[in-house]
Amino acid sequence: MRADRVFAYGAAAGLLGDLLLGDPRRGHPVAAFGRAAGAVERVLWRDHRGWGALHTAVCAGGAVSLAALAATSVRTSRTASVALTAAATWAVVGGTSLGREARAVGGALAAGDIEVARERLPHLCGRDPQALDADGIARAVVESVAENTSDAVVGALVWGAAAGVPGLVGFRAVNTLDAMVGHKSPKYRRYGWASARLDDMAGWPGARLTAVLAALAGSDPRGAVRAWRADADRHPSPNAGPVEASFAGALGVRLGGTLSYGGRVEHRPVLNGEGRPVELGDIERAVRLSQRVSGLALGVCVAGRLLTARLTRRLLTRGRTSTKGRMS
Repeated sequence: MRADRVFAYGAAAGLLGDLLLGDPRRGHPVAAFGRAAGAVERVLWRDHRGWGALHTAVCAGGAVSLAALAATSVRTSRTASVALTAAATWAVVGGTSLGREARAVGGALAAGDIEVARERLPHLCGRDPQALDADGIARAVVESVAENTSDAVVGALVWGAAAGVPGLVGFRAVNTLDAMVGHKSPKYRRYGWASARLDDMAGWPGARLTAVLAALAGSDPRGAVRAWRADADRHPSPNAGPVEASFAGALGVRLGGTLSYGGRVEHRPVLNGEGRPVELGDIERAVRLSQRVSGLALGVCVAGRLLTARLTRRLLTRGRTSTKGRMS
């Protein structure tokens, strides 16, 4: 079976597995990678960019190498290749768990239990929940759903389409490293620089595809495009900006503003200033939009992989035909 079909069947099966099963409660491969990366950090940590770059190379490079070795070992078996791609896809995407956690916070808010909502919020994002009221929590959930649609689903599918199992695993490894050491705390400002920059580069194509699909799948495509063009570049993150702005416009809500991370207050620009403030019901709307975007992303990535493979085969065939003609 050709590699393009292996990805098509495997990615579809993996996304279905995530839809039906969600993340495993114990023994998650990403958690195991995180523990390994933490062990490497304990050995290598220095307040220096070079040591941080080495940490990134060892962890991300090791994950990609193991994934490539696994893919090579099963390439003679169609069934094993599809199964490996499905397992890797299921392990690295997290759309179902994202929606589950968002709805759990929304349910607590609907029940009027803001303390439970504050306890659940750290499962989604790194905001300081005690500094947020109910409206602030709802806004944080919608922003997290938007950003993680790209980070937890679409970005992985893009790299899977481009590079198979090593692409899937590599993207998740880079994204995990950024979450661990890429933030601008005093400890990681220099050490995490390489991980943060690599994550920016790896996330670039997935973020733009997410923004496009959110505009197509939302209730206000023109509003999504308008918010993306007007506000995305004002966001401090080159990838979260387009995604959150597009979601804001697609949902007709206003995102951004003042927030608190780790005791540090940030005044971020407002995204889609023409929208209304986020309401409780927008959490469910954001989750459903995320699900539609994820389904569309699978279709786009599979179609892109199949089309690229077909064009490559045609070019190779023409090249061989041309060579034979010159030789004769």
